[in-house]
Amino acid sequence: MSDVNDYHEPVLGEEAVRLLAPSGAGLYLDGTVGGGGHTRLILEACPACRVVAVDRDPEALDHARAALADLADRVRFVHARFDRAPSDAELIERGLDGALLDLGVSSRQIDAALRGFTFRRGVALDMRMDPAEEGDAKSFLAEASAERLTEVFRDFGEEPRARRLAREVVKRIDRIGRAA
Repeated sequence: MSDVNDYHEPVLGEEAVRLLAPSGAGLYLDGTVGGGGHTRLILEACPACRVVAVDRDPEALDHARAALADLADRVRFVHARFDRAPSDAELIERGLDGALLDLGVSSRQIDAALRGFTFRRGVALDMRMDPAEEGDAKSFLAEASAERLTEVFRDFGEEPRARRLAREVVKRIDRIGRAA
């Protein structure tokens, strides 16, 4: 793992925390803790607050644990998808005073060739936030029909030319061989 200070500095972190307005002995959710930047800002803005720090990427959680070691008594780390956080027992019992979600893929994930988010040639497509989860992108593309790809591009990517893009992807995969 690299230096805990070299992860990612939230671009609008101070603005996000100002809008979140943590106060009192509040309990807050950082639904995508990443490198821990937002959690640190929340806890520095509110000395009595606690944060439940969630991420589905175990590497990000490890980094956040190290980066927030000095605040560890006020942070609970949870390895999960942010949409599963509402089923956390403490959150059900106590409720939240606020939540922050900084959604997307981090530059760390894109830069790490083994993660398979990169656009570099010769790197297998993986694209799993949690490498322990089943189903990498390469396998999905090898099996997906043009219709399924159209749905994915349209519904998740909001791509206006989803059908055309899907046909082109299938054509290129068929050209190189789906088993390759």
